[in-house]
Amino acid sequence: MTMAEILLNDNTIIHGDIKIGFTPDEEIGKGTIYFDLEKFGATAAYTVDGELPGELNKETFSANHAIITVEGRDIHPGTAKNIMINSIRVMSDIIARLPKNMAPETTEKYEPFIHPHDLEASVLNTKMSMLFRDFDTKGLDTQKEIVEKIIDEVQKMYPKAKINLEIIEMYRNMRDELDKNPKVLECLREAADEAGAEPYWEPIRGGTDGSRLTEMGLPTPNIYAGGQNFHSRQEWMSVNGLNVAVKTLVNLAQKWVEKSK
Repeated sequence: MTMAEILLNDNTIIHGDIKIGFTPDEEIGKGTIYFDLEKFGATAAYTVDGELPGELNKETFSANHAIITVEGRDIHPGTAKNIMINSIRVMSDIIARLPKNMAPETTEKYEPFIHPHDLEASVLNTKMSMLFRDFDTKGLDTQKEIVEKIIDEVQKMYPKAKINLEIIEMYRNMRDELDKNPKVLECLREAADEAGAEPYWEPIRGGTDGSRLTEMGLPTPNIYAGGQNFHSRQEWMSVNGLNVAVKTLVNLAQKWVEKSK
């Protein structure tokens, strides 16, 4: 909004039409569900959702959401022998078999991960949600196979339990499509450089709405905003980072004019 205020009040800054959009449900993967690309009417876009000044993003994880459900059988524990099927125990054996070298806390850079992040449990029914993440989209199939193998193994241990795996597609690595649109990336890098940010490209170990927008046909790399410690109680933003982001956006508006001549 500071960028918009600057461009509206300073007639010396030459720029083309600029569209501004807000996607409030980005953190739960639903920020682009109702995003109307035709109505938005842009050639390219940039999400402002990054870390400290300098880091630019043109590649993200490819992502799937996996849901495992276990249906057991409940009965009074005093008369449970050979009758009770505790779905919590079944799920615990599944969790214990997930590869520890593919966890978020043991991986970095381009390494993929499988991340169980939510669990609802009772003796009768247990449900676990997991994140599959890999920069290579084909790796998501590998992760599915790993989990399927674990489920098959645990199913044999609990033949009367009902175990189900559901895979939901989320977003895909945006790099392949962005590499086909070099102008979008060139404008951003030059704008960041002129803002004094010393830009460099860094893969995001996560995703932005730009991942889905790019997949939908609107090339959308990501710009720093000064954020740190995302998704934690210690999350914070740098005022300096926001100021540099504003300078970058103003420069970016002018870059598109320069490169359109």
